[in-house]
Amino acid sequence: MTAGGHPVPDGELGVLGATGQQGGAVVRALRARGAGVRALVRDVHDPRSRALAADGVHVVRADTDDPAGLPAAMAGLRGLFAMTVFAGHGPEGEVVQGRAVVDAAAAAGVPHVVYSSVGGADRGSGVPHFASKWAVEEHLRASGVPASVVRPVFFMENFLGALAPAPGDGDLVLRTPLRPGVPLQMIAVADIGAVAAAALLDPALVPPDGLEIGGDELTPEAVTEVVAARTGTTCRLATVPLADVGDDDSRAMFGWLGTLPAYRADVARTRRLQPALQTFDDFVAARTGAAARR
Repeated sequence: MTAGGHPVPDGELGVLGATGQQGGAVVRALRARGAGVRALVRDVHDPRSRALAADGVHVVRADTDDPAGLPAAMAGLRGLFAMTVFAGHGPEGEVVQGRAVVDAAAAAGVPHVVYSSVGGADRGSGVPHFASKWAVEEHLRASGVPASVVRPVFFMENFLGALAPAPGDGDLVLRTPLRPGVPLQMIAVADIGAVAAAALLDPALVPPDGLEIGGDELTPEAVTEVVAARTGTTCRLATVPLADVGDDDSRAMFGWLGTLPAYRADVARTRRLQPALQTFDDFVAARTGAAARR
């Protein structure tokens, strides 16, 4: 069989978007379990793609904006991890992208797809990029391609970008539109990768109607307490009004996250797929290397 015109071994597991956050996490998790991986990337000359190739990953060009080439890139796979990207495409573009991936998987005869959607996609949240992922899910179900759907909740990594030193005093400030006092489920991207890898290797681990995955649940105030304890600094919450959020999609998402319950992850089942599932405290500790100062 061939992929992108090159001979390849049978039985590889494909990872679409292997140079991104989620795809990269899936590659690492599969490699840690000894699986053969084919990285499906937009640009094989990108330094991140070259790094994967140098590490022994089979790197193949697969551009979702050039769907005609996707079936060849997927030929011979025994499974495929797929995700779609809202940023830069908009909800309509994400649906087009997702349908192209699903159709290519069907054409290539991929025996199993793991699709990473989003927590709440199946519940009519009113968030545009949740609805677009739900549309991709529906197309995947209609295609007849055997599939598992995982629906991650809020990324722990999102808090890193929301933290900044306060002018003048050196304290950390968490600036976020999240509602004070409202618990939020969250998950580390590495754990999404581990769960997806487990589902690729054993599809029976994910229920037929999909699995919402999460690793912890904290209020914004509790998030600041964890950061303070792990960094030894003061960390305070600064709530950003929804009206000041810059785009309609984000306003819809943060408004929805202020409802109860919003995310409904099955943390216990997530842990069965990823026994080393991280709490937010674990996540921050791994990045600071500091013992808790509680």
